[in-house]
Amino acid sequence: MRHNLSEITAVLKDRRTIYPEFYSDRKIHEEQIEQILNNAIWAPTHGMTQPWRFQVFTGEGRKKLGNFLCETYQSHAREINVLKYDKLKNRPLMAGAVIAVSMARDPQGKILEIEEIEAVACAIQNMHLTCTAWGLGAFWSTPKFIYEPVMNEFLGLEAADKCLGLFYIGYVKEDYEWPKGQRKPIEYNTKWVRE
Repeated sequence: MRHNLSEITAVLKDRRTIYPEFYSDRKIHEEQIEQILNNAIWAPTHGMTQPWRFQVFTGEGRKKLGNFLCETYQSHAREINVLKYDKLKNRPLMAGAVIAVSMARDPQGKILEIEEIEAVACAIQNMHLTCTAWGLGAFWSTPKFIYEPVMNEFLGLEAADKCLGLFYIGYVKEDYEWPKGQRKPIEYNTKWVRE
């Protein structure tokens, strides 16, 4: 065996969505964020297009992001939900860092867009697993308007590119109990074809 499978399995099973409300104010160092991103880029990528792009919001950048999110929500919503507005504004400030994860479309279009999206999703899973191994809380957020041109403009993306999520990271509070998880056994969603 090349790696310790029980440790890898433990990290996979321990991965959880942990919201910024449960983060402490302990600082995340840039070296940690770089390691998370370095692990992200080892995701599978058809045609080696490596379509992932990252923008890291820390410090005052989190405030800029929060202001953009709540203002964009306000301009797109038919009716303003104050709780949602406040979450969009404040969650970036609760996190040690927020990473906007985007897909840069291959200019030649040789790879289907869905395959590029899948590659970026795999990169996000690598990020989440790295955070879990470190004991960092992580939350992949996808408010509907991130797929709109206004998000591309904010992030400086090309028209064919897409933001696929905001990835919040933070150390969990000392009294926070890491959630347990469960999944249906594979018998519920697996079909074996043996002949």
